[in-house]
Amino acid sequence: SQQQTPREPEQLRKLFIGGLSFETTDESLRAHFEQWGTLTDCVVMRDPNTKRSRGFGFVTYSSVNEVDAAMDARPHKVDGRAVEPKRAVSREDSCKAGAHSTVKKMFVGGIKEDTDEEHLREYFGQFGKIDEVNIMTEK
Repeated sequence: SQQQTPREPEQLRKLFIGGLSFETTDESLRAHFEQWGTLTDCVVMRDPNTKRSRGFGFVTYSSVNEVDAAMDARPHKVDGRAVEPKRAVSREDSCKAGAHSTVKKMFVGGIKEDTDEEHLREYFGQFGKIDEVNIMTEK
């Protein structure tokens, strides 16, 4: 039986693609980036309500070598527009402890006094499930 080599961590195989044309679709993004390897995932992020492109997306390759090849091939043009690929996790950061652990808590600084928990839930909720929001107030 063929031994399946375990894939490298997904973060290392993933590229953030910024500056997309609003015409770019999952299909045209895939067609472009497939030139450097096999994509296990490819998505243009869209506004959940209007379905309009938010101007960025992600492509995930099946190996880090393919990510390297795609990065070496910069600059990239998709649908006639220069786009900006970035590694989801840089090689350097990936060696640091905790780079692949899922962060469950984040600090948001500089929020206005009239910002309530609902505002924060609504905004950050688009990125994932929220367990709790704590707004610290100065006494």
